Amino acid sequence: MRRDLTNLIDGRAQRPAAGRCLDVTDPATGQVFANCPDSDATDVDAAVAAAQRAAPGWAATAPEQRARHLNRLADLVERELDALAELESRDSGKPVKLARTLDIPRAVANLRFFAAAITQWAGESHATDDRTLNYTLRQPLGVVACISPWNLPLYLFTWKIAPALAAGNTVVAKPSEVTPCTAARLAELVVEAGLPPGVLNVVHGTGTGVGQALVEHPGVKAVSFTGSTRTGAAIAAAVAPKFRKLSLELGGKNPAIVFADAELSDADLDTIVRSGFANQGEICLCGSRLLVERPVYERFKARYLERVRGLSVGDPREEGSDLGALVSKAHYDKVVGCIERARAEGGTILCGGTPVRLEGRCADGWFVAPTVIEGLPGTAATNQEEIFGPVVSLIPFDGDDEAVAIANGTGYGLAASLWTSNLDRAHRVSAQLEFGLVWINCWLLRDLRTPFGGVKNSGVGREGGVEALRFFTEAKNVCLRLR
Repeated sequence: MRRDLTNLIDGRAQRPAAGRCLDVTDPATGQVFANCPDSDATDVDAAVAAAQRAAPGWAATAPEQRARHLNRLADLVERELDALAELESRDSGKPVKLARTLDIPRAVANLRFFAAAITQWAGESHATDDRTLNYTLRQPLGVVACISPWNLPLYLFTWKIAPALAAGNTVVAKPSEVTPCTAARLAELVVEAGLPPGVLNVVHGTGTGVGQALVEHPGVKAVSFTGSTRTGAAIAAAVAPKFRKLSLELGGKNPAIVFADAELSDADLDTIVRSGFANQGEICLCGSRLLVERPVYERFKARYLERVRGLSVGDPREEGSDLGALVSKAHYDKVVGCIERARAEGGTILCGGTPVRLEGRCADGWFVAPTVIEGLPGTAATNQEEIFGPVVSLIPFDGDDEAVAIANGTGYGLAASLWTSNLDRAHRVSAQLEFGLVWINCWLLRDLRTPFGGVKNSGVGREGGVEALRFFTEAKNVCLRLR
């Protein structure tokens, strides 16, 4: 039986005005299991109008009360953790155990973090002399648009809406039409949590049907988008003439740099493997370029390949599956095509490089073996363009300068990790890397208080902590002359 998803507009479940729906497919089976609204500008207009009506009341609501609403929503998500994890897996193809331990707990953490943060959020004041006082008001923008991607659906959906709502804005959110199910379920929980109608509106549909109308809508005061660099560029072009606030978290071609002096434990090596293949490589922070200093290259390669070959590709429902299915047939075809291109460029496939055919219910799913490639220069297309799949390229280097040159030698600049026992080198190289995030001897350790975002083609602006609250508020200086 198919799920029939609906939009949430003005606190009510609503079908799209035009009555059209999109198929939602389980990547592990290739079977359609839900219908998603194929909304258009009419639905966006209704959602923005609802958000505009709700905006004055929500902005005037005390931060502590907004925090209570967010914490209540977090309670409900936590109550349904297992069910949401299973739904997330069915929607995206990721292992249920990953959704259970990463995606859904992080969604809860996002809601709770910004519920707490807004109660500590305050403006600044400056007494410039004994007769003048300056203070800063941090005021909500009004109606904001939050557009989230398909790879970490509920995780990144809440990463955007939580700070926007906490700061006193009303939101029109567009989840990915490829993985809409947990956002649709969250919309139902929003009603149960008692958020006032119109404070959060969820409109499903395509980028051309909903995303474009939302970005171009005159009632939207800011846009927060996570997705591809190409789409981000189009959004920037649409928003710039309207002088609206814009946050873009875009693609990446992230390096993991292993220096010869790195003292890698088995746990460290497991982390490096995970950094390339977690969530089938469908995480913007995955290290798809693995740079290894030449004196330890062969020894490292042997240890690394042993672990990669031990990864299990299988039914996402099975606890033993390390990798699940790629999110869609189109994305599967893209990743397989990128592997073939690597071969054509002269790369050597050290392991993987082929689709994986499973038996039983997953016989028609879109699975690809974890793939490791070597023999390609840093300038090869395989090492320049984002693949966003279970594909890692091994690249040897000689010395710090070459490592930095190769790492920085793409148009992207989202995240990097480096592994070394030399603390001076760690700080020096981190300062030279052109990336928004750098991990030293670790990967994906996230403190929600810290800024998150990239440079170059990886985006504009920062999310996380006070950076998110700054983005979703307008700073107003008030200067008082004391008499």
